[in-house]
Amino acid sequence: MGRLQTFDNSVVVQAARDLFWDKGYEAASLSDLEAATGLGRSSIYHAFGSKRGLFDAAVTDYLDTVIRPRLAVLLAETTDVSALLEYFDGLAVAAAALADDSPRTGCLLVNCAAGLAAHDDPARAVVEAYRVELADALRHALAAASASAGSAADAEPARLDERVRTLASLSMSAMLVARVNRDEAIALLTTASNQIRSWFPGSPA
Repeated sequence: MGRLQTFDNSVVVQAARDLFWDKGYEAASLSDLEAATGLGRSSIYHAFGSKRGLFDAAVTDYLDTVIRPRLAVLLAETTDVSALLEYFDGLAVAAAALADDSPRTGCLLVNCAAGLAAHDDPARAVVEAYRVELADALRHALAAASASAGSAADAEPARLDERVRTLASLSMSAMLVARVNRDEAIALLTTASNQIRSWFPGSPA
């Protein structure tokens, strides 16, 4: 009969998530994971199969508890340009609020999984799925903002695609650079907000 699991899975996964976020996947050793989670390596392997299995669980938790709650404002049934501004301004405020010495800057997926993606097909698929999820949320919000503004031209597919690419690129670039230059990340997010205001005159200041 197998040993019963006696730990809170969500607590362990979130502790591992924060460690990976702080140190990156490659730099986080099994000893680091033991210290962060309070589990021995045998328990880690029994519960998650491997360090990579624990990382995959951490990524899923990150998507569910960090990324998707932020995207929710873009996916609301009734929304306008304020949702786009809330998303980008909110990211900028969150980045500015971090302590100068905080390692938990940027995006876990961009910081960790993107590094793995060069030689790891599952990691590449996770990063691509995140990019698509972000783009779909931005497209939904842009289409809703165009409809709210009564602008048929802004709702044309080609224009929407171009604007989605612009905003998604600024968002992901900000998350990538945040670990090494927080001010530049904030500037990129502010650029996104200013671009949105230029597309929709009369937007909230």
